Amino acid sequence: MTSETSSKSNNFIKDYISKVRKENPSKQVVTRFPPEPNGYLHIGHAKSICLNFGLAEEFGGRCHLRFDDTNPVTEDPEYVESIKKDIQWLGFGWGEHLYHASDYFDQLHDYAVQLIKKGYAFVDDCSADEIKKMRGSLTEQGQNSPYRDRTPEENLELFQKMREGAFKDGEKVLRAKIDMTSPNMNLRDPLLYRIRHTSHDRTGDKWCIYPLYDFAHGLSDEIEAITFSICTLEFEDHRPLYDWFLEVLETPNRPQQIEFAKLNLDHIITSKRRLLRLVEEKYVTGWDDPRMPTISGLRRRGVTPASIRKFAETVGVTKKNSVISLSTLEHAVREDLDENAPRAMAVLDPIKIVIENYPEEKVEELTGQRHPKKEDWGSRKIPFTREIYIDREDFLEEAPKSFFRLKPDGKVRLRYGYVIHCHEVKKNTAGEVVELRCTYDERTKGGVTPEGEKKVKGIIHWVSATHGLPAEIRVYDRLFTVPNPSADKEKDFVEFINPESLIVKKGFVEASLKGIEAGKNFQFERLGFFFSDLKEHTPSNLIFNRTVTLKDTWAKVATKD
Repeated sequence: MTSETSSKSNNFIKDYISKVRKENPSKQVVTRFPPEPNGYLHIGHAKSICLNFGLAEEFGGRCHLRFDDTNPVTEDPEYVESIKKDIQWLGFGWGEHLYHASDYFDQLHDYAVQLIKKGYAFVDDCSADEIKKMRGSLTEQGQNSPYRDRTPEENLELFQKMREGAFKDGEKVLRAKIDMTSPNMNLRDPLLYRIRHTSHDRTGDKWCIYPLYDFAHGLSDEIEAITFSICTLEFEDHRPLYDWFLEVLETPNRPQQIEFAKLNLDHIITSKRRLLRLVEEKYVTGWDDPRMPTISGLRRRGVTPASIRKFAETVGVTKKNSVISLSTLEHAVREDLDENAPRAMAVLDPIKIVIENYPEEKVEELTGQRHPKKEDWGSRKIPFTREIYIDREDFLEEAPKSFFRLKPDGKVRLRYGYVIHCHEVKKNTAGEVVELRCTYDERTKGGVTPEGEKKVKGIIHWVSATHGLPAEIRVYDRLFTVPNPSADKEKDFVEFINPESLIVKKGFVEASLKGIEAGKNFQFERLGFFFSDLKEHTPSNLIFNRTVTLKDTWAKVATKD
């Protein structure tokens, strides 16, 4: 990462850290990104990654990657590897500082024993339903467990038996002893440990009790000497509990939790449970389906790391929850790709054109820029032949006066080429247009308008029918038809899946893309930005995913070459 990619815009967290550092210049900035390995990261995580790693980098500190692997029931090594890959793809690294909450299971157990000895924790025999009922509500105080007054000695003995596997799952839990009358529900004797007779990927069968998130998270921060524990607003009410553990245990390190508003985008969901359902019930092809809001899905769609970092900087860091338009992300993607994606031509829904007065065997090489603003990128050769393909939407039999593309007895300019005139339309038995017969004006090559002739307004893209390369082009759109698919409690969110979120086209791309490898961005002129698929594209089997449309996709066709 360079200084250019770190967050430059001010935000309240950066301002606060700057103030702390000014008062205590020796205080190091140590942040962490602590994902649970129970799913793939999504765009919301990307904002947190950019924030935590970016702040550490900007202040000359470090950011730890720590996997919160405290629930072996839902965790999978596949998720661990995907998370590492996503962070590195975004341009960040953790160096030597890769950790797991499971690294601290012994220390966390010792902390739990200390709480028991101090009289701040007890073993509870109540069931999960009983505990939930006795917890009360926002308007009703909680009730003490009948097992709350067990002596420290009795609790130590029972906790040891829990560790030794003497009890079944759910038979007992370890709870903190704080205040069941507290208006903060998180302080009403929260759970610290539960029994799970499940093998852990890293610790094997050493443990059959596992710490809960609120207990493990803050103390893991303490063990790693994290100075700023940055998390989303949903954990604001958890901060008193976070601090309570540190104070009661008199820990040497006191991380400071700071909350910010999580990223909410319209037309997507970020609930891991719901994303997992989309995958398991095959509404999508996997976690990396280009319609998914996962980082791996965005990567496969062709979204760039730079555009995500720019997007994260643009939306900023605030204390107020809000919903950001998906178009804001799309704008960041367009800006980056417009600057960095080479150009090419493609036809998604082909109609053949036969240019009757062009020699049958002639192949002419036209020249097109690889990028209109980057002369050093050079040019590309585009073969022009008697038979070409154009997109079906660029021809209308009964065209309005404002239609400046091709129509019967009409003229249009071919990009980088000639003006052609349509004089015959051929159809199949179903009445569909299958071929257009045209003539070309050899005087009009390269944008020339012969003296005395009226300038042709319309310009369309095309591909040689004999030299164009067949390609599968996947046109992706938003996965959901409504801005908030989870808002309607009477309907299942999958009812709002967009049936046209993926349309597969069998088209052609220009010959300059021959041999192109997977993972390359392009602008298909007039159509949008596309990406050679990371998983299925090969040089002999071309598959392109639409990343994002052009700004003026549905606007009037430009009148300039």
